[in-house]
Amino acid sequence: MSETVGISTGIAARYATAVFDLAREGKAIAGLEKDVDALDAAMAESDDLRILLSSPLYSRDEQATAIGAVSAKMKLSKTTSNVLALMASKRRLFVLPQLVATLRAKIAEHKGEVTAEVTSAKALTKAQSDKLAKTLTAQMGADVKIKATVDDSLIGGLIVKVGSKMIDTSIKSKLNALQNTMKEVG
Repeated sequence: MSETVGISTGIAARYATAVFDLAREGKAIAGLEKDVDALDAAMAESDDLRILLSSPLYSRDEQATAIGAVSAKMKLSKTTSNVLALMASKRRLFVLPQLVATLRAKIAEHKGEVTAEVTSAKALTKAQSDKLAKTLTAQMGADVKIKATVDDSLIGGLIVKVGSKMIDTSIKSKLNALQNTMKEVG
């Protein structure tokens, strides 16, 4: 399984580099970012699109026709539409989720942004999210975008991941640490 993921990531990285370089040369990074956001949202919302991307039951022509219609309906840029058509003709649409993730990372790096994955017990308010982003921006020396998720098993507190750093202030982790300490004593 991990070998397949590695292959998919490698394929996606090559396409992402090519698309990003084309967008940078054409000064169309903002347009590429809109395309990436639109594709990400479409993959999250549409079961039919996810099936189209991953099912071997569709022929090259069927995939190319369908992805062409999706591109036109979403009003994707010419570059993005052409890359999707190329991927369909090479039967590489299955790497689209990895392509979107890689492009998102390249765009963020180009803009000098860092993404912080924040997991909280309850959804953060706009004020809390803004304050956290401001604090992290000061610490990291780069603009920080918050990608928030909710995990009610944390009971309270936050888990913040920025790059390879992680800060865990959740009550769940504190209780686990206390439980381990109690096991050592007894």
